[in-house]
Amino acid sequence: MGGKDAIIVDEDADLDAAAAGVTASAFGFQCQKCSALSRLIVVDRAYQPVLDRLAPLMAALKQGPAEDPDMAEGPVIDQEAYDKIMGYVELGKNQARLLAGGTGTSGECWFIQPTAFCDVPPESALTREEIFGPVLSVMRAATFADALRLANDTEYALTGGVYSNNRDHLETARREFHVGNLYFNRKCTGALVGVQPFGGFNMSGTNSKAGGPDYLGLFLQSKSVCERW
Repeated sequence: MGGKDAIIVDEDADLDAAAAGVTASAFGFQCQKCSALSRLIVVDRAYQPVLDRLAPLMAALKQGPAEDPDMAEGPVIDQEAYDKIMGYVELGKNQARLLAGGTGTSGECWFIQPTAFCDVPPESALTREEIFGPVLSVMRAATFADALRLANDTEYALTGGVYSNNRDHLETARREFHVGNLYFNRKCTGALVGVQPFGGFNMSGTNSKAGGPDYLGLFLQSKSVCERW
């Protein structure tokens, strides 16, 4: 299941909680997770305050061996992944403004700093293509409606999130944010097995495929048969 997952943050959100959730969603497992956050969409007046909170949280992430529990960031899987991801990093340096990260080291292991670009153009490959690495694209939306438009402007539809204390915004997102797993005021990763069916639409799949008691039934095709005696 591919993903180009987005979180929206509006002006009514708890911005500290939003920045922490964004950091966990984007950089847990080096962003090498289908549900990981790739696009952060912030509504107008919340934009700079969110960036101000995000940068130090990213800087505090420690990199090192994955087996070390004190390390938040391990290496990416191999040289091929490293080269691909760093290609997007270089693209971002030409198309957007670097907020944090932007470097990597390769050798016996392939480490890439948690990287975020802000003021990313919506048409950029950074917001369109699945990077599958620790690179976050941040976009500014004029309104909440504009944020939803940007969030849905992708061929993927796996997970998404909204940080807001505006009930009207949350209910609008419930109806109009087109993803298989939508989270309000929490990170967009970590579906609970046995509680939340997991899956997406479009290039992210064909509906829920795991995690709930109806798991096997989701692989079946129903048929109604009627015979007149």
